[in-house]
Amino acid sequence: MSDKLTVDQRAMQGVQMNPEERKKMWLSISPDITEEEFDLHQAEEKARQSQVPQPGISAPDFEIEVLTRGRKSTGEQVRLSSLRGKPVGLIFGSYS
Repeated sequence: MSDKLTVDQRAMQGVQMNPEERKKMWLSISPDITEEEFDLHQAEEKARQSQVPQPGISAPDFEIEVLTRGRKSTGEQVRLSSLRGKPVGLIFGSYS
């Protein structure tokens, strides 16, 4: 049944899309990007994947600012390696 749906309907239902369907969807909802820009972005993302840590590999060390529960700056920095052996939860996102 899902193959009779439009690309839009498939996306809304969370149906897996092939790369061409995803491209068509993104171009239909992103009028400010050209097909060439989309293709360039996809190529850059694919190249970047080789640098993404894989499951089972140690995370790269980094230092980050600690925020309050209200998402305000504390001025304190913490380095991931300083937490070795302790449970760590990381939340990535934009809070601006």
